[in-house]
Amino acid sequence: MSDPRVAAIRVAECGEDLVDVRQGGALPVDTRKQDPEGAFAHLREGVVERLLKAQSMLPDGLRLLFVEGYRPPSLQREYFEEYADELRALHPKWEADRIRTAASRYVSPPEIAPHSAGAAVDLTLVGPDGRELDLGTRMNAGPEESAGACYTDADTIGAEARAHRDLLGSVLSAAGLVNYPTEWWHWSFGDRYWALMTGRAEALYGPKELTPGN
Repeated sequence: MSDPRVAAIRVAECGEDLVDVRQGGALPVDTRKQDPEGAFAHLREGVVERLLKAQSMLPDGLRLLFVEGYRPPSLQREYFEEYADELRALHPKWEADRIRTAASRYVSPPEIAPHSAGAAVDLTLVGPDGRELDLGTRMNAGPEESAGACYTDADTIGAEARAHRDLLGSVLSAAGLVNYPTEWWHWSFGDRYWALMTGRAEALYGPKELTPGN
């Protein structure tokens, strides 16, 4: 996300609302990232439509498990600085630019974060019993903790986990979302990173504040 080509993408904000994915119950929603305002459960309408399309392509009995969508810009900034602080403690000799670049591989800089645009979702797969399938690491496992196994194409995970990642990727890609390759669980549509990866000149969604009624 620190690639200057991402920040260079122009945002042509389409004005789509943030909607609460809990309404209607079509997607299972995990509460591990729940906040008092329920911001975590919101996404742009177009992203929700694509998630439902992706879920419809899964084999019988499997579903997407929604964990986190929208993050207010202030929360994204907090996450970024927390991880940057961890890296500073691990690498006290690193310059500020190197810290920012390394932090950006795992947490998006606040000014371009897909989550703060309501464009990104962290999710996984669950089986018929509602239990999460094995995808190789826990969700949000950092590169240091997982020894790089959090990278989508990591070759250090088991065959079952690889099959599940491939399945998740196939349905989400078919629905138009793109993956951030250092996090197997992170997918987005309409943001600057999506625009760069799909060859679009403009992003559909920019940073947005959650207000009553949207």
